[in-house]
Amino acid sequence: MNKTFRIAPSILSANFSKLGQEINDVISSGADIVHFDVMDNHYVPNLTIGPLVCEAIRPITDAIIDVHLMVKPVDRIIPDFAKAGANIITFHPEGSDHIDRSLSLVRDSGCKSGLVFNPATPLEYLDHVMDKIDMVLLMSVNPGFGGQKFIPETLNKLRMARKKIDDYTEKTGREIWLEVDGGVNADNIAEIAKAGADTFVAGSAIFKAANDDDPNRYDTILKSLRSSLSKA
Repeated sequence: MNKTFRIAPSILSANFSKLGQEINDVISSGADIVHFDVMDNHYVPNLTIGPLVCEAIRPITDAIIDVHLMVKPVDRIIPDFAKAGANIITFHPEGSDHIDRSLSLVRDSGCKSGLVFNPATPLEYLDHVMDKIDMVLLMSVNPGFGGQKFIPETLNKLRMARKKIDDYTEKTGREIWLEVDGGVNADNIAEIAKAGADTFVAGSAIFKAANDDDPNRYDTILKSLRSSLSKA
């Protein structure tokens, strides 16, 4: 079976002085999804971007905007991102007192929903909410900062998550995406794909690898990632 692989550049690593251009350039170079990292300096030790930025970039791209909420509590902010144009909203189980309710809130707001798992967070949180999940995101670094190294144990966790998803899909026919985020690059993306991921967040490996003003500067990087994925 030929798998569909999706590449999701994390705009956290982009040049914010020309964010719209960065997004257009990376999508036109072959990326599939805009990954939007939201940190609150509470759940994670960093502060990034909010719904206003999402609302500003929504008109400039037709690409899927995948909002990853590293915030606690999550419920208050979910409707704001839905109104701002998010397509997918994922959050951490630790950020919600009632995970089922938060997932329902995402869905009721018109978005696809997902759960995010830190390196040490158990996958058992999935067991009773698979019917409300469209994406599972495994963090392959501890969240809070870009540019970290991939944690190898994530490969084992990916295999476990893949099995859970495949078993569920076999029973229901419903597809759930399996995304990985942290330290993904052309050297390890094939191995990550073989372990079961189908959607790959890459920040530094894309945006920090190109510094010039050439509008095609991301072509080579995206081709390199796709070439590595073809070996998976």
